[in-house]
Amino acid sequence: MHVGILGAGNISRTHAMAARAIPGVRVVAVHGDNREKARALAREYGAAAYDDLDAFLDSRPLDVVLIGSPSGRHAEQAIAAVRRGLHVLVEKPLDVTVERVDALLTEADRAAVKVGVFFQDRMKPGIRRLKRLVNDGDLGRPILAAGRVRWHRPPEYYADSRWRGIWSLDGGGAVMNQAIHTVDLMAWLLGKVVSVQARTATAFHAIEVEDTAVAIFEFASGALATLEASTAAFPGYPRRLDLTGTEGTVLLEHDRIVAADLRTPRPDLVGADAGDANASASSPLVSDASGHQAILEDFLQAVKTGGTPACDGREGRRSVELVQALYEAANTGAAVRPATG
Repeated sequence: MHVGILGAGNISRTHAMAARAIPGVRVVAVHGDNREKARALAREYGAAAYDDLDAFLDSRPLDVVLIGSPSGRHAEQAIAAVRRGLHVLVEKPLDVTVERVDALLTEADRAAVKVGVFFQDRMKPGIRRLKRLVNDGDLGRPILAAGRVRWHRPPEYYADSRWRGIWSLDGGGAVMNQAIHTVDLMAWLLGKVVSVQARTATAFHAIEVEDTAVAIFEFASGALATLEASTAAFPGYPRRLDLTGTEGTVLLEHDRIVAADLRTPRPDLVGADAGDANASASSPLVSDASGHQAILEDFLQAVKTGGTPACDGREGRRSVELVQALYEAANTGAAVRPATG
């Protein structure tokens, strides 16, 4: 498989690391708006650097494009790729509006190519154990969930970026950029959302978008969930996700199960993995590419076999829809019912 890297920032370096770790996969092309960074990344991976996007997409051999550009450009660039018959795997979010995501999915269907999104947290051992508990009924009927993303980003995280904290390119703040992983996980674990209520604030940073948010999600099953998200919580704390069902409660911290209090005890669940510090509370850098590698391996297998990726475009659409519903609820002060949830 020949892979192209679209973008040359921190997350594109993670994409390149993930690709290089997979046998039979080669990074062959790099394009980014920052010419110096793109050329440096290309040299490191023995790839060709392209200043022009069309030239990058027309280069061959090329099978899959990994997109790590600013969020508000994802769908536009992915559409350009799929129209050339290329498969695309996009950093979260798939884009910043459902309308743009839908346009991409329509084009991908027409071109008969795969679209996926990097929701690498789904591949982490503790989260996969929790997913099996829910699916197998060991947790009983879900009642309550709580996601807490109390992270810290210093002012320069936004000030030194041309796109972070801007509605048109970031699509939102602490929710769209950071907590969207947790939104995705809660929907993946608990199913369809039928109502969203929310409040947001720009409490600390000088940005267009929110740096703090709270929300309530109501699921079709009757379960309720709360979400706290902030990039203003100094010094930053590990993400936490708690889930209670009729048969007990499971607590995750740093994506590792730290407590599993079930009516039928499961001591094997606690401490079974070391977790990791990807997208940590204190740093925006992703130092461990293993989660991205797992998503990419799954995606490439789907390309080879004609199957459906674990995190395909329609899975990526759901989280964007829920974040948009959260913002609408915060702006109107009313509960919002997502179209699909």
